Amino acid sequence: MSNHSGLLAPAAAELRRAAAAAPSLTAPTACADYDVRGLLNHLFYWGPWLAAAIRHEPYEPPAPSEAAASLVADDWPKALQAMTDDVLAALAPPEAWTGTVAFGGSELPASVVGDMVLCELVVHAWDLTRASGTELNCPDEAAEVVLAFAAGMGEEARANGVFGPEVAVPETAPVLHRALGATGRNPYA
Repeated sequence: MSNHSGLLAPAAAELRRAAAAAPSLTAPTACADYDVRGLLNHLFYWGPWLAAAIRHEPYEPPAPSEAAASLVADDWPKALQAMTDDVLAALAPPEAWTGTVAFGGSELPASVVGDMVLCELVVHAWDLTRASGTELNCPDEAAEVVLAFAAGMGEEARANGVFGPEVAVPETAPVLHRALGATGRNPYA
């Protein structure tokens, strides 16, 4: 795995743009379990945890589970900016992509956690574009990383309920569409 930190800032900007374009916090997203508020709550719950793990710092989540957390306040756009900035800052040093990271009770290669962050940013930004009816601006290079991550972690992610069942997408489809299909999303819906 490589250091893909240069792909993170544009992906985070797209996530913030897509969230801001949503017509309301109750609008449905392409992520079946979440409306916009629920998806933002998901990001606010896990983002700081990922940043702390990358920095090898202890972290106490604000609630015992994501479902028990209520993290979306009126100032959520500023909070989303701050959270994404913090995660990107954690992944900015080259050494953040080396060695291992303790996350979720497991030791993972740091580069896998970095690519997990990119996957979260890209895929959830796409989920949010479905709420707003906008298109996601995702360079092929970032989509290739998401596709590789989803292919490599897909079976485990599906077993843990992180990804849905893989959606068949033609090999001739754009790489973003193939990456979305690998995460259980239908890019044509």
